Amino acid sequence: MNIPFLDSWRKRHGPERGAALANAVDRDPEGLAELLSECELLRTHAQSAGVVLDDSPASLEALDQLQPRWRDDPELVPWLGNDAGLYLGTVVIRTVPGAGWWIWPDGQPVVRLANGREVDVVEAGREWAADGAPELSQLYAELAEN
Repeated sequence: MNIPFLDSWRKRHGPERGAALANAVDRDPEGLAELLSECELLRTHAQSAGVVLDDSPASLEALDQLQPRWRDDPELVPWLGNDAGLYLGTVVIRTVPGAGWWIWPDGQPVVRLANGREVDVVEAGREWAADGAPELSQLYAELAEN
């Protein structure tokens, strides 16, 4: 996840404090889920295209159908991809039983499924924003099966 103030904070406080961020999932899982679900840039782009992001699997299909005009702006792609990954994760944790956010020691948010599998949804979102693959809805379907 690319949040500039977190990167600066980690540099000032070192890896031992970065590990403390990983414990946020234990301290306030609902607050963490709320923070990660904001995805403001993606929500703005979707809304301008007439797509409502209601945290449902159907909204992932709608995102997959958007014209990728953001690819014309190379500075926008990683930010939008980051949001797409967080949104995918949000849909998964809200609809797949036993799924939840997990923070790796380096601060990267991932989705942990009930079977223990950890999925780097942010990386998947970045790939989707840059290339269109994997489709968010396809990845969701795969994760929902597990």
